[in-house]
Amino acid sequence: MPANHFNTHCPDWAEALLNGFSQIFLQRHPLCGLLCLLAILLTAPVLFAGALLGAVAGLLTAQRRNYAKADRQAGLFSYNGILLGLLLSLYFPWSPMLPPLILAAGGLSAMVTQQWLKHVYSSRSIPAYTSPFVAMSWVLLLFAEPSAPMAPIEMNTWNLLAAELRGLGQVMFLGHPLAGALIAIGLLIADRRAFGWALLASAIGLGSSLLHHETSAALSGLGSYNAVLAALAFSSQRQQPWLPLLGTVLALLVTPLFAAIGLATLTAPFILAGWLIRAGIQMLGKTPVEHAPCAHGENQPRLR
Repeated sequence: MPANHFNTHCPDWAEALLNGFSQIFLQRHPLCGLLCLLAILLTAPVLFAGALLGAVAGLLTAQRRNYAKADRQAGLFSYNGILLGLLLSLYFPWSPMLPPLILAAGGLSAMVTQQWLKHVYSSRSIPAYTSPFVAMSWVLLLFAEPSAPMAPIEMNTWNLLAAELRGLGQVMFLGHPLAGALIAIGLLIADRRAFGWALLASAIGLGSSLLHHETSAALSGLGSYNAVLAALAFSSQRQQPWLPLLGTVLALLVTPLFAAIGLATLTAPFILAGWLIRAGIQMLGKTPVEHAPCAHGENQPRLR
């Protein structure tokens, strides 16, 4: 379904917010964003307010500082705020201090994103992806209580199938298969190639974790979500169809590095894999992978 069909009945502010949710999966499609929003509401309602606050903070900051409307409507100033709102709601108890913290973090992420976008426009350099979210989260998690040990998941056919969907949901800290199913439907509506690559990358991540005897991580989807994002980052490259697979494999290879240096994994392996691939393409003198945030089309921009 073309995004502009849904936009006909969608106010500008709502389109911008929903696109922010879809941009977490490197899509620009409000209906995809709505399904991502529903995934949070239905499977982790305690995180819902934090996600909305983060989205609104990013958008309002962009409007107040008069950032480019095309970028605001694309959701480029909201997706990092959404992820920060989810993380803060997950790792910190709700208190009178938490909403202002989420608003501040979402607003700051929008300002960081704007500075990165200005650099991208001027030099066509490497995109930010979710680096504002990761960098700020590493600082915020210094003040969080240690997370509880992960509950073991029984190895059976249903849990193996569910793990395929959990790999998509864990991008937004959602471990319920229903969340992954809603996200998968959103990706299918937005872009069938993205949908196919996301499912394949999740399966590859699942298999890799099982081969490394990381059963709990595999069945919970924690071994797959970075592979999913890395595949999505390059899923639109028809001239270089092998790039999504390369991104998937590279994200899985670099994932242990972050645990080895004592940093929370988050989406850092996806970012590093994407940067390495883009840097390699530039060094080889190939045509730059398209990531212009103002490109026109029914499901653009993909990359940030």
